[in-house]
Amino acid sequence: MEQTSTPSQWEQLKKIIELGDKQRLEAHIENISASELVHAMAHLDKDDQLRLLNFLSPDYSAYLFNEIPDAQATGLLEQLPADKAATIIQEMWSNDQADLINSLEEEDAEAILAEMNPKEAEEVRRLARYADDTAGGLMITEFLVFPESDTVGNVVENMNQHAEEYSDYNVQYVYVKSVKGRLIGVLRLRDLLLSPATTPIRKIMLKTILSVSVDQKLDQLLEFFEEHDFVGAPVVDQEHKLVGVVLRKDVMEAAAERSDAELMRTRGIIGGEELRSMPLLLRSRRRLSWLSVNIVLNIIAASVIAIYQDTLSSVIALAVFLPIISDMSGCSGNQAVAVSMRELSLNILKPHEVLRVVWQELSVGIINGLILGVLIGLAAWVWKGNPYLGLVVGSALTINTLVAVGLGGSIPLFLKRVGMDPALASSPILTTVTDMFGFFLVLSLASLMLPFLT
Repeated sequence: MEQTSTPSQWEQLKKIIELGDKQRLEAHIENISASELVHAMAHLDKDDQLRLLNFLSPDYSAYLFNEIPDAQATGLLEQLPADKAATIIQEMWSNDQADLINSLEEEDAEAILAEMNPKEAEEVRRLARYADDTAGGLMITEFLVFPESDTVGNVVENMNQHAEEYSDYNVQYVYVKSVKGRLIGVLRLRDLLLSPATTPIRKIMLKTILSVSVDQKLDQLLEFFEEHDFVGAPVVDQEHKLVGVVLRKDVMEAAAERSDAELMRTRGIIGGEELRSMPLLLRSRRRLSWLSVNIVLNIIAASVIAIYQDTLSSVIALAVFLPIISDMSGCSGNQAVAVSMRELSLNILKPHEVLRVVWQELSVGIINGLILGVLIGLAAWVWKGNPYLGLVVGSALTINTLVAVGLGGSIPLFLKRVGMDPALASSPILTTVTDMFGFFLVLSLASLMLPFLT
C-alpha cells in the first residue's frame, strides 16, 4: 500500500490561508511550537504572509510578531497599512513596540504612531529614545506601582477592578513610590494577601530595594542578573523615580542577539543580520560591500607571491607551507582580535591603550610563535630532510605570529578610535596583512638561503 507523506507545518499553514478559515488558522497557530511557526513563516511568500496577517486578530498577529525574527517582522510591518500595523503594535509589550518602531524608516514609524492611541504613542516615542543596549531600551512599562499612602485594601481592590488589564502584566512584584514619585519599596504578593485591609502598604513593604539605572549598559545588566536571582529589576531615572522594569529573559535575549549580530559582522554580513526571506538585491549588496573590499586586499597579498615567483618555482615545497603559515598566523591574530573586542565591550580597555595591548600580546606571541615555529620547522625538516627549509618556514611562522598578535590586539582599538566598526573590519585587515607579510617572510628568507634549499 502506497504511503502518503504528512504535509509540513508550512504547507498546512499555506493551505489554511488559502481556505480563509480564521478560526482554524488561529487554532493551528496555537497548536504549533514557536520554532515551527518561525520555520513555517520563512517558507511562505510575502503575499501569503500578508494574507495571514489580514486574517488574524491583532493579538494573534502580535504573538506572531514576537516569535519571528525582528528583520522579518520589520519587513512585514512595512507592507501593512498604517492603521493595521498600529492595531498589532498596540497588542505588544512596550519594549517590543519601541524596538519595532526604531527598526522602521522614520516616515513609516510616524505614520503608524499617528494611528495609535496618543498616550500609548507618546510612551513608545519615549522608550524609542533609549539606546537598545541599555536598561531603558530593554525595560517594559507594564508594572504595578502604588503611593505609600495606600492601604492593603485599596491595592487589592485596584488589582481586582483592573484584573483583565493586569492579566497581561508580568506581575512578580508590586512597587511603592513616595509622594515625590521616588521608588521607596517593593511589596510581596503574599504580604498583600495576608495583611489586614486597613494596613498602610508602607508598613509591609520591603525597604531594601536593588534597582538599576535607566542608562546602565547590557554588560552591567548581565552582571546584575548573574549576582541576583531575580525575575526582573526596577529601572530608575536620575531622580530615582521608577520608569520601568527590566526582565531577566529580555536581558539574556539581548545578549544572545548581540552575539549573533557580532558573529554575522565578523563574517562580512553588513548590518549584522540577514535572512533569506529578505529581498535578493539587499542581501547581495550587503555581502558585496565586504567581499568587494576583501578581493582587493587578497590581490594585494597575492602580488607578493608574483614578485617571488622565481624563488617559488625553484623550491616548490614552499608552496605547501605558504597557506599553513598565513592560516596559523591569522588564527593567532584573530584570537587577539577577539580579546580586544571583548575588553572594549566591557569597558576594560580604552582605544588609546594601544602600547599596553601590543606589549601584552607580544609576550604571548613570543611563546606561541616559538613553539609553533619549532613544530612546523621540524615537520619541514623531516619531510624534505633539509634543516634549512625548516629554518626558513619556522622563522617565518614565529615572526608572523608576533606581527599577527600585535596587529590583532591593536586594530580593533584603532578602528574604534576612528569611529569604524571593529567587528566588521578587523578580520579582513588582519587577514590581508598576515597573508602578505607571511608570504613575504617565507619567500624573502628562502631567496636569501636559496643555495642551501636547492
